[in-house]
Amino acid sequence: MSVSVLSPSRLLGGVSGILQVTSLLILLLLLIKAAQLYLHRQWLLKALQQFPCPPSHWLFGHIQEFQHDQELQRIQERVKTFPSACPYWIWGGKVRVQLYDPDYMKVILGRSDPKSHGSYRFLAPWIGYGLLLLNGQTWFQHRRMLTPAFHYDILKPYVGLMADSVRVMLDKWEELLGQDSPLEVFQHVSLMTLDTIMKCAFSHQGSIQVDRNSQSYIQAISDLNSLVFCRMRNAFHENDTIYSLTSAGSWTHRTCQLAHQHTDQVIQLRKAQLQKEGELEKIKRKRHLDFLDILLLAKMENGSILSDKDLRAEVDTFMFEGHDTTASGISWILYALATHPKHQERCREEIHGLLGDGASITWNHLDQMPYTTMCIKEALRLYPPVPGIGRELSTPVTFPDGRSLPKGIMVFLSIYGLHHNPKVWPNPEVFDPSRFAPGSAQHSHAFLPFSGGSRNCIGKQFAMNELKVATALTLLRFELLPDPTRIPIPMARLVLKSKNGIHLHLRRLPNPCEDRDQL
Repeated sequence: MSVSVLSPSRLLGGVSGILQVTSLLILLLLLIKAAQLYLHRQWLLKALQQFPCPPSHWLFGHIQEFQHDQELQRIQERVKTFPSACPYWIWGGKVRVQLYDPDYMKVILGRSDPKSHGSYRFLAPWIGYGLLLLNGQTWFQHRRMLTPAFHYDILKPYVGLMADSVRVMLDKWEELLGQDSPLEVFQHVSLMTLDTIMKCAFSHQGSIQVDRNSQSYIQAISDLNSLVFCRMRNAFHENDTIYSLTSAGSWTHRTCQLAHQHTDQVIQLRKAQLQKEGELEKIKRKRHLDFLDILLLAKMENGSILSDKDLRAEVDTFMFEGHDTTASGISWILYALATHPKHQERCREEIHGLLGDGASITWNHLDQMPYTTMCIKEALRLYPPVPGIGRELSTPVTFPDGRSLPKGIMVFLSIYGLHHNPKVWPNPEVFDPSRFAPGSAQHSHAFLPFSGGSRNCIGKQFAMNELKVATALTLLRFELLPDPTRIPIPMARLVLKSKNGIHLHLRRLPNPCEDRDQL
């Protein structure tokens, strides 16, 4: 009986042959991929030939220009040099066209192009596919379902809740005044705006401004702001599997879990409240429902319209957008007024004449502070809470000046660039509230702090009310002064932040009622 045994040399030869074939296949795949990238880059160069830009590296694009959080400064330089729009090469095969002209903005916002999937999908593990990330018919259904949550009759009683949250923050600031040092206001304002959205949209009882868990959520949102923003600008982190293996990917996963714990707790608490005897019937009899109640009732009555995943996505979206953007807006408004004392004092005089000591502020007061509103809008122009938004062209587009872009190009509507465009706003770095005086002429798309078109911010009236309430009550309680040793440096993130915080000196103002009591 003979036994056939492979000799070691034949075995090694077979393995070597397999390795050679494998190497050739890998090399062939790499060559095909390189050819695809080359052809795609050539197509992009041809598509963008009408739009000049600074020289870019064939592989790394313009990424070196945007290191060290210099993106906003670079956009301001481009606005002055390249009219209306300028391509920004993220890397050799990926580009987005930055727009900062009101006519260009109007064209894009008047269309129904989807959000840029390549960038916005990085938000999905955090906020899911809610109103911010949805497109098409599903977005329309969710928008129509949630619009009643921002009806005037719903927003009116929120003013009192907003004022309560602001007063809690101001009381904390009074306690800190004895430390005789500047106060970093952004963290305090973030807690206050989270407290407000919890009370108004999520039926939360009591104040969360002293809750450590809430402070952890605020920190998680701050971390995610930076993590997602940096991932959008790193070509090596686009693949989900590769990103999950990095330290940033692990950090993102842990932070998302922390944020989700907070929103899950909010949902479960409200569900438990609605299950109490008679509570659900009482809610159903209300003419207008709060945000979370609309979602929960839609889920109960038709689960096919809103799954548990959909519900959590909308809550995560509004928990983030409903507090972080307004916190940015309020903080930068206070800084702008601190650096312009004459405008600050004129606002204070207007508010004092309207509210007295500020013991009561109502919906009707909010339309009776025109100069304060002008200052708020001018601060939002200089420091827009959302620096920009992205779209992916679903069809070719031609702009008013005759230049065009093909289908598939990513465009970035730079709201920061628009608001600092000297052709739109003369002397754009000057704080000048008269730009928003009644009767002043503006392009319909020159001022977009809440975006525009059909996908504008659904909560813009809510946000504007909160900005007015916070500004009015703060100016009645404190004189605001800047810290000359720490001038804030605006920094592009998903929401506009300061690289070194926003530090202000606060000086307690005498209460008119206290003065009368002493007399």
